[in-house]
Amino acid sequence: MAQKEAVQNSTSQTKEQREAQFKKQLEEEHKLISKKMKDVKYVLVVMSGKGGVGKTTVAVNLATSFALNALRIGVLDADIHGPNTPKMLGIKNYVPSVGESGIIPALGPLNMKVMSMAFLLPDPDTPVIWRGPLKMGAIKQFITDVNWGELDYLIVDLPPGTGDEPLSILQLIPNITGVIIVTTPQEVALLDVRKSITMVKEMHVPVLGIIENMSGYVCPKCGHVEKIFGEGGGMKAANDMGVPFLGSIPIDPSITIDGDKGLPFVVQSSKSKAAEAFREITDKIRKKIEPDYKG
Repeated sequence: MAQKEAVQNSTSQTKEQREAQFKKQLEEEHKLISKKMKDVKYVLVVMSGKGGVGKTTVAVNLATSFALNALRIGVLDADIHGPNTPKMLGIKNYVPSVGESGIIPALGPLNMKVMSMAFLLPDPDTPVIWRGPLKMGAIKQFITDVNWGELDYLIVDLPPGTGDEPLSILQLIPNITGVIIVTTPQEVALLDVRKSITMVKEMHVPVLGIIENMSGYVCPKCGHVEKIFGEGGGMKAANDMGVPFLGSIPIDPSITIDGDKGLPFVVQSSKSKAAEAFREITDKIRKKIEPDYKG
């Protein structure tokens, strides 16, 4: 009996020691990252509960909307397995170099600074077959070794779900300004949104709100809006989970066409209802974050 208690005590001490070691390591990493990102005013993390909801499209066009307001913008593509941000910004052929202050990010449209795993792959068809520790190491390097310089906003585009990459970002970056959750109206997507919101809250990171993408198809001829994937799901999820609803973005074929060409939709199709929706969401986010912003 005494031997069993001794083993239990030993196991308990080992767990406590591991937790203390992890906490100490995280504190040291926070100090390093805070120093490296001292000139970045706000960090916005864009995530989704599942794939296929247009999260990267939202992240890229939100970043561009901010940049159109003469703001200094950085985009960190933290999707290790599916790094599509460079393609959508027309900078997929960039090869990073190293300067005195670290890795030099690519310059995208409107002078946005961009870093992505896509820049490090020898070929667009090369898969990244990595386990958790390697992925977390790469994400940490993107944060600590990239020379982001002075930015008003750093937009972090996460892969879908609540796995290694989202966990790493939420743990590593201190003082994240807020997380934006992207969903579509149908119930299956909303179920996963709830998981994402719960994860973010458990990590004690602010949730800025939900964006409902693909909220309806606008007929280019008559203007009629057809709710292909349902209606009001994003707002209902926001109300149920006690987080803000930031807005809805309708389906527009130009979003796909412009993205495939590497041209930001909010610039190329600036008069569309979807581009207007992005501008309204950007304005709403700035009012929540920037103390002196009046709109």
